[in-house]
This record gives sequence, C-alpha cells and structure tokens, in this order.
Amino acid sequence: MTSMPDPWAQVWQTLRLFAVDPVGLGGLVLRARAGPARDMFVAAMPDLGLPKQRLHRSLSDAELFASMDFAATLSCGRPVYRPGLLTKPSAYHLSMAERCPAELAAKLAAQLDAGQSCLVAFDEGADPDETLPLALSDRVAFRIDLTDLRITEPRDLGTDKLMAARAALPMVQTSAEDISTLVQLSTRLGIDSLRAPYFALRAARCNAALNGRLSLSIEDLEIAAMLVLSHRATCLPTSEPEPEEQAAEPPEPSTNNKGMPDQDVLVEAVRMALPDGILPSALAQRTTATGTGAGDSRIARQRGRPIAPRRRRPDGRSRVDLIATLRMAAPWQKLRRATQGRISVLPSDICLKRFETQTERLLIFLVDASGSAARARLNEAKGAVEHLLARAYSHRDHVALIGFRNSSADILLPPNRSLVLAKRRLAALPGGGATPLADGLHCAGLMAGSALKRGMTPTVILLTDGRANVALDGQRDRNKAAEDAELTADWLRASKVRSVVLDTAIRPQKPLQNLAQRLGADHIALPRSSAAGMTQAIETAVNT
Repeated sequence: MTSMPDPWAQVWQTLRLFAVDPVGLGGLVLRARAGPARDMFVAAMPDLGLPKQRLHRSLSDAELFASMDFAATLSCGRPVYRPGLLTKPSAYHLSMAERCPAELAAKLAAQLDAGQSCLVAFDEGADPDETLPLALSDRVAFRIDLTDLRITEPRDLGTDKLMAARAALPMVQTSAEDISTLVQLSTRLGIDSLRAPYFALRAARCNAALNGRLSLSIEDLEIAAMLVLSHRATCLPTSEPEPEEQAAEPPEPSTNNKGMPDQDVLVEAVRMALPDGILPSALAQRTTATGTGAGDSRIARQRGRPIAPRRRRPDGRSRVDLIATLRMAAPWQKLRRATQGRISVLPSDICLKRFETQTERLLIFLVDASGSAARARLNEAKGAVEHLLARAYSHRDHVALIGFRNSSADILLPPNRSLVLAKRRLAALPGGGATPLADGLHCAGLMAGSALKRGMTPTVILLTDGRANVALDGQRDRNKAAEDAELTADWLRASKVRSVVLDTAIRPQKPLQNLAQRLGADHIALPRSSAAGMTQAIETAVNT
C-alpha cells in the first residue's frame, strides 16, 4: 500500500505528475486564499513547456479571440489583426476561478478539449459551494486544497527527472486490465464522468514514467486513484460478507494476469486520501449548489461586466463603443468611397456599450409564531432560519425577518447584513396566539416591493403550518382569513416576487398547498424533518 502521511507530499507528487503531461492531464484546481502557502506553491510550480497566460473572469471576446487592431489598420491602410489570449497554446492561469461566469467557462472548456493547452485555476472561495464551474473542474485532473496546510520548505521536483519522464512517457504501455480496473473503480466511487478514469490512467502512466517503468504497476494505479479519483468520489463502497454456503471453500484472490490485487486496495487508497467528513459535503455540493448567492442579472449602461455591444442609436445615456463602431464601418469603406484619411461612419454603424450587473438579493424570512406553529416545531424552524441567516451573511445577501402572531405581523429585523442582530431578534421571537397569515404576507409584500424599487431581488421564505384564522381587518374568522391570504398571495405573484413555502405542520395542509399555487411558489412539506432538513430544503429551493 502506497502511503502519503505528509499532506505536502501529496501536493509535490501532484505537481510532478502534472509537469510530466500538463496538456494530457488538463490542469489542476488550487483552492487557497492569498497567502504564503499559495505563493510558495506558485513559486515551486515547474516549467510546463507552455507559455503562461494570465486570465481574468471579466475578459471580453475581443481580448480572448483575434480582433482587429484599428490603430495599426488605420496607419497601414489594410486590415491588421491582433491575436487574442486564447489563440495560441498556453498554460492558462485563471484567477478568482470560483466566480468564473458560465460563458467564459464554456470558452475555456473548448480550448481544453482542443488538446493543446492546460489550465491552472485559482479557487479563492470561502464557502464549500463557491467552487469552479463543473464544465472546467471536470476537464482538469487534479485538485489541491491548501486551506488548512501550514507553510513548509519547498521541495526540489527534479527538472532533469521531469524531462526524462516526458521523453519516456510515450513508451509506457497500458493493458485492458488497467483500463477496466480504473473504470470499475470510478463506478464504485459514484463518479459519473468518463473523464475521471481517463485522467487517472494518464496520471498512472506519468507516475510509471517518473519511476522508469514501461508498464503500470499497482503503485501507479494507487497514486492515480489518490490524486485523481479521491476528490471526485461521492461514496465509498463497503465490502459485503460472502454468503454462508460459499464460506466453506475460501475464494481465490482476485488478480489479473499481471498479479495485481483486487480493487479494495485502490478503494483503501482513496479512503486514505480523503479527510473525515469530506464525502457528505462533496455530494451536497454536487447536488444542491446550483446558485451563486447573487440576485438576477440585469443589463446596465454605465458599469458592470462588459458584454457584447449592440447596434443602437445614441440615447444620450449609453456610451458609444468606438472600437465596435469602427469594426462595423470598416468593411464598407470602399463602397462608401470615403475620402483619403477619413472613415465614413453612418448612424447604422454606431454600437453602444452594454454591461451586465448582478443585483443584491434580499431574503425575507416570514416566520409563523402563532400557538399552532409553536406546537408544531417552532424551535426547529428557528434553528433553520438561524442557519440560513448565517449562510446569507456569508454570501453578502441582505436579510430581513418578519414574525406574525396574535393579530398582526411585526418587522423584527429590517433589511440589513447584521448577523448578530438577526440572531438576537430571532431568539426573542415569542410563540403563541392566533395566525394572521394574510397580514404577514401583506407586510412581506410591501417590503419586497420597496426592495424592487431599490434594484434588489427579493425572495420571501414563508415558514408556517397554514392555519390562518385572522383576517386583514383583525377579525377572528377562518373563512375570511383564508380568503384574504389568497388575495394577498395573488398580489404578491402579480408583483413578480419569488416565494418559497415551507409547511411545518405535522400533517401537510391542503389549504397551504393551494396558497403556494396562488403565490407561484415551491411548496415543501417537511412533517418530520429537523432544523438541518429544513435548511437543506430551503437552500435547494432558493438557489435553483
């Protein structure tokens, strides 16, 4: 069994394998905040044989791909194009990779699929769900996490040994048993991508080349499983006992024609490489982390992330994109017979700059604190809201808290980002009394409307058992209370306010399902769930 007791030994081994075949292995993800450990890692990174190209998530298509150099074109009198950042094979260094937009991820994925470049993605995410887009993480072999590692002395990776391994790599042979072993191991680990066993095989070949072997050994497969498959695993298989009728005759050890042991050895290698508790968080990240914690994307005129310009007539508020305008006018100069030294630009050529911004999100927690809700696990609802408030704070969302009981709803916490104040107000929320659901919805609607006017994206999260018995005018009438709640729900839906309804009753209520339909909201019934179950359900509904 190959062992790596020192976490840094795994880091240096990963760097060696990556340096042998950077293009074939796709690249690596480095998860670390700015600091000495990351600086030491970057300084120790060997020469990959490719020019290094730094990328940022806000680059435009004109910077990424070939575009016309207008200064040179005007001076030379002929079209002159300048190469883009993605036009030649390079080792791309992507900073702030956890915030990489989907458009840039797709363009980088296409470059990696061409098989001429590699990617080093610097993931600076603070939360587990702030990670590299799946389109990119699936196309790189390695993932290195320096979050909890202390700085140590860098090791010499051996430049001469790396060069010799690169030369010997084409001569390393693989067998059908090697491929079958890695594919079956990936299946047992719950990995649904075929790129994982492909990268594991290439990593095993690199390890064999580094050690002067021309065929794969069990050590090479163990190293590949630890470095390539461990961070992709979503489950660890357990060995099942044999039936009693077969226990009399001991089974023969499972080996292939090269004397390799069965896959349990490789599974144990993956288990060694995994920190405690990493599999539940990895699985939750793959299944529930579908949002970014930000609000809606909107087109802006003055600032934000630049996007493709559009031909429009000037309106006095948007800025003219001079380069795009000249690009539109350049092909027509001969037909327009422009005079020497001048360019003919028509109003139809004018392009205006456009920017994309993400609005701030406001999470409005509308909590039922009536007597019926207090009997139906108000404490669990408080625990779920407290955890969600902490998550919203980490995403820099604005949060608000409204509680309704007795005859009216009270704003316990206006929209702000104070986590301490939010927890204090939530803990002071008493339970008992009637259920003025309509007034709670009306109060949340007014707050959401005010947030919309300020350019925010509000989401109302309603936690209730649905037993409304107080109308908007304060009367204790169940029928009128239900009617007022439905009318208020229709008003909220017409205002285009997103809502999530969490049914906290022991037995899910049909009226609350109808109310969720009137709201256009997701109805989540959790009759026996704990605070953790409520939290996971709400996060899934809010982030999708």
